[in-house]
Amino acid sequence: MTTATVRVPEGLHARVPAEQRGPGLDRDAVRMLVSRGTEVSHHAFVELPGLLKAGDLLVVNTSPTLAAAVDGAIGHARVVVHFSTRGDDGRWAVELRDPDGRGTTRARESGRGRSAPCQGGGGRRAGGPAGTEVRLPGGVRLVLEEPLSERGGRLWWARAASDPLAEPGAPAPGTLTGPGAPAPVTLTRPGAPAPDVLAVLREHGRPIRYSYTERDQPLSVYQTVFALPSDDGAGSAEMPSAGRPFTARLVAELVSRGVRFAPVTLHTGVASAEVHEPPYPERFAVPEASARLINATRAGDGRVVAVGTTAVRAVESATGSDGVVRARAGWTDLVVTPERGVRVVDGLLTGLHEPEASHLLMLEAIAGRAVIDRAYEEAVGGRYLWHEFGDVHLVLPPEAPHAEHCCSN
Repeated sequence: MTTATVRVPEGLHARVPAEQRGPGLDRDAVRMLVSRGTEVSHHAFVELPGLLKAGDLLVVNTSPTLAAAVDGAIGHARVVVHFSTRGDDGRWAVELRDPDGRGTTRARESGRGRSAPCQGGGGRRAGGPAGTEVRLPGGVRLVLEEPLSERGGRLWWARAASDPLAEPGAPAPGTLTGPGAPAPVTLTRPGAPAPDVLAVLREHGRPIRYSYTERDQPLSVYQTVFALPSDDGAGSAEMPSAGRPFTARLVAELVSRGVRFAPVTLHTGVASAEVHEPPYPERFAVPEASARLINATRAGDGRVVAVGTTAVRAVESATGSDGVVRARAGWTDLVVTPERGVRVVDGLLTGLHEPEASHLLMLEAIAGRAVIDRAYEEAVGGRYLWHEFGDVHLVLPPEAPHAEHCCSN
């Protein structure tokens, strides 16, 4: 079996968080598959402190999760807007999706007359065309302007504006009204500045979720113990889920055993649930103190273990060809592949990914294809659970730390 041929059985989708699967359970009540080379062992996640050693460093993503799904309407047709990434010019990259009647969404159908031809590709764009207006709650409209990338039309840059047709306090067409429905809030009025999209998310948003989950959950379920509010209110469209099983109690135990933590930030965009595209550019920051910790760990006997693929992307984006990590903040378009390799990361704690997911290329860059194939065979056979509420996979090096992972660039 290889990761390319893995098919996740229906019963292995984690539908609810671990703490909701039985009385007395906490977030850390998940299983952990551990790979050291092609050797695989099975553990409870709470055994993590015994698998690390004093001097090891966990790199964690502190990005908070946003309530990034908002109901809207195009004309009289209902649509769900997934807000992905805020641009430097105030626009947002968004994905438009169709409600599926079960509280989740599906990719928009190109045959319903609402998608524009894909430039230079022959397919059809899931968003667009340019100029499409989406009415949102609170008297806000969203105007699509251009695709985020020519590699596909799933995500579009859009600008928020006041809706001149909205009555004060009126909901968007197609949204729920009546007893028990949330009271609409007017965020802008004619002549007012551009609406604050983050205020729209706070008032009307909910966490993005997909059809394999059982029900809506409060935003707190999607926050990790490492999440910190950002000065500008930015955050992740989807939870940096590798950090979810950690509890304050487990973090304290790790620290007491000499394991250190290096915080970084990468605000994740909206994943491609159906087509598994490589990640688009995302905002990140590696602070000076974390850069020093990573460099000091590599100079000593410890291992640098990233908690999640987002932490890998952030750290590797701040690492020079000399292998030195330097403080950096901005946008990264880095895609870690086996050809590029990794320069800093010795190990990775991550969830279990769909076989088509680009994240598996990153795992292959860190551990090699044979290691990942062996691990996923064990995960399916051992009935591990997939997705953001599922079990985790710890990849550790079989050799001495800081073995050469990367190519010359």
